[in-house]
Amino acid sequence: MTGFGPLDLLGLYANGVFPMADSRDSDDVFIVDPDERGVFALDGLKISKSLAKTVRSRRFEIRINSAFVDVVAACAAPRAKEAGTWINGNIEYLYAQLHDLGRAHSVECWQADKLVGGLYGVHLGAAFFGESMFSQKTNASKVALVHLVGRLNAGGFSLLDTQFITPHLRTLGAVEISRAEYHERLETALALVGTFEPYGFSDPKFAISVWTSGSGVMQSSTQIS
Repeated sequence: MTGFGPLDLLGLYANGVFPMADSRDSDDVFIVDPDERGVFALDGLKISKSLAKTVRSRRFEIRINSAFVDVVAACAAPRAKEAGTWINGNIEYLYAQLHDLGRAHSVECWQADKLVGGLYGVHLGAAFFGESMFSQKTNASKVALVHLVGRLNAGGFSLLDTQFITPHLRTLGAVEISRAEYHERLETALALVGTFEPYGFSDPKFAISVWTSGSGVMQSSTQIS
């Protein structure tokens, strides 16, 4: 990807496509524009009673952007029962540059001062493009997702893109939409301004109080811890 920089990467997202590698060990990166796109409705995250209890317990310390490079590296690492990951060295380098520009963020779960889970993604307009997540402790990545959704709601975001749908994401409320509908939603989101660190969230440690309705769909209010 000689000559391809972080601003070029942002341009891909603005056009509704994103990069992937064939494998961790591949040097090549290709551009993906799937027929069906995974998204979360920001008012439709499904949370089980056990997950809501974990969030309320503050079992994990939540930090924002304190170890972005480490989160990406953990997402890129080999995982049990998986053939490999799509994050190679070129992708790690590009997203680290985006992070330095304030356009890529990590939500991190810590225990005993050790990073045990989290996620990262890209911020453009009022859209957040979720890239990958990892978990070394039960529910850590799910807790990070709950905190991400709370932060996006507080910051006026309108689109949370998951790229592809997995069975895991589907259980949490992610849905597939057509490419045409995705581009319509993206165009709307790019015309708006989302704030990843909205007023009142300058402290990276915060909690989300979660209530579940009968359907298990999250209704949340955000508060400083």
